[in-house]
Amino acid sequence: MLKTCLSWLLLAGGLTSCSPTATVYVVRHAERANDSDTTSLSAEGLRRADKLARRLAKVKLDTIYVTPYTRTQQTARPTAQSKGLPLTQYPTSPVTKLTQRIRTFQHRSALVVGHSNTILEITRDLGATPKRQKIEHGDFSDLFIVTLRRSGAGWRATIREEMY
Repeated sequence: MLKTCLSWLLLAGGLTSCSPTATVYVVRHAERANDSDTTSLSAEGLRRADKLARRLAKVKLDTIYVTPYTRTQQTARPTAQSKGLPLTQYPTSPVTKLTQRIRTFQHRSALVVGHSNTILEITRDLGATPKRQKIEHGDFSDLFIVTLRRSGAGWRATIREEMY
């Protein structure tokens, strides 16, 4: 009887640890040179992009998502170069196009570089509840780490919020 119980516990534990997961690192683009829609990053923004690459240096990434805007691509480029990954564009709206794609992940991870008006929406659409309610115009250092675990009831999301 004890042997049977232990076998069931080991099996249940194994199933839990084998549940497909996805980890998504969500950031806003770094500081911009000016307020135009087509602007590049400022010198400070380029330094922040390098800082992001250093922060994610030991993180395994499979995909890097950016919007069609130059500033998201410049923010992601140092990370992409260090990982040998291409930049994959996603439309800025609706965010469900991106989050549905992420929900197909199994044991994969991604960096998503978005905008002040989209990054919280992306984390929420993945099922997480960030503490931040709004990203202000001058906020560039937030890093949201969303971990998704698939269970019989669908995806379960947890979030960790950091500054980089």
